[in-house]
Amino acid sequence: MTLRLRQICLAVPELRPAEAAIRAIFGIEVCHRDEGVGKYGLENALFVFGHQFVELVAPTRADTAAGRFIQRSGGRGGYMAIFDTQDPERRRALADSLGVRVANVMDYPGQFFGVQLHPRDCRATMLEFDRSVGNERLDGAYWPAGAHWRDQQNLARVSGIGWIDVAAPDPRDLAAHWGRIADVSVGQDGDQPALKFDLGAARFLRGDAERLEALHVDVGDADGVRRTAAHQGCLVEGDGFWLGGVRFVPHQGVLA
Repeated sequence: MTLRLRQICLAVPELRPAEAAIRAIFGIEVCHRDEGVGKYGLENALFVFGHQFVELVAPTRADTAAGRFIQRSGGRGGYMAIFDTQDPERRRALADSLGVRVANVMDYPGQFFGVQLHPRDCRATMLEFDRSVGNERLDGAYWPAGAHWRDQQNLARVSGIGWIDVAAPDPRDLAAHWGRIADVSVGQDGDQPALKFDLGAARFLRGDAERLEALHVDVGDADGVRRTAAHQGCLVEGDGFWLGGVRFVPHQGVLA
């Protein structure tokens, strides 16, 4: 059954500065804002990265889950990794069998069904499994990004999230844990354990804490992206830069 790493959600203290930085650095515009997140004390903005998405969420009031995540993590690490599939119900049952708690169920009949798993049980970040009605095609419906997400797709500027880096003191143990939850066999990427999906991948690296550490993105002008990130005041480190609590690593190459 298809399993795509479709969306990364980053929690930020303030929406507008992070939103402006992504717009400037990648040369893309917001594709959707979900007013429904207001009930969780949040505001958001989604950007199209090829056929995948980066979402920013920011608290609008005290004592929100995203706000607590920012305080607990010191603003370091990605908030959610979101998968697009056709069988979230089966994946919910699998999580139950593994003792992984369900944090939230989103059910909009005829449109969308999604299951968010408890971040403490997932470790590193919250995992979510979704089905949008009409998501059989990669360029078809993706309910969280609205009906017109392709209007803001610019493959010449950014064409995808190739993989994410997930840090952990014991990378193999965390890779095995995620593999059980996602029902994916653990493979290798060089010396690192990795999970490969129908779209995207996760590579597990040694780090001082469990967190979603980096996004590797395919862009049309990697050097230009890094220069603009520096001009926007982002900390440039090696071949990447820090924004929204994670390290964005641009790679030269446009995927059709």
